[in-house]
Amino acid sequence: MKVTVSRRAHFNAAHRLYRKDWSFEKNNEVFGLCNNPNYHGHNYELIASVTGEIDQETGYVIDIKILKDIIKTEIEDAFDHKNLNLDLPDFKELNPTAENIVVIIYNKIKAKLNGNLDLEIVLYETPRNFVTYSGK
Repeated sequence: MKVTVSRRAHFNAAHRLYRKDWSFEKNNEVFGLCNNPNYHGHNYELIASVTGEIDQETGYVIDIKILKDIIKTEIEDAFDHKNLNLDLPDFKELNPTAENIVVIIYNKIKAKLNGNLDLEIVLYETPRNFVTYSGK
């Protein structure tokens, strides 16, 4: 029997969507206001959902404190109040779109989980705009 355990987290970060190899005009045409050279910020919300078999000894899929600590260390401490373009090496050459951010977050958390657990990340960039990634 598989069960999913979820933890919600939050971080604030700034970014700019643009490609270095495009002109300012083309970046503006594709990314609009998100191409602001002075960056812009979001209050990101994320939900990390871990799915697996219930451990017969503990009754847990994963100890929620372990998931909480992974999210704090790998995501909140690393991303919160940062400029994604300038402060995170992951985005040195990668445009920090919500799609790319959710994949980076997934990879960081997944690397810390037991291999028998499935992971899905839902990342809200705004209350109405969100992306989902489960490694597929």
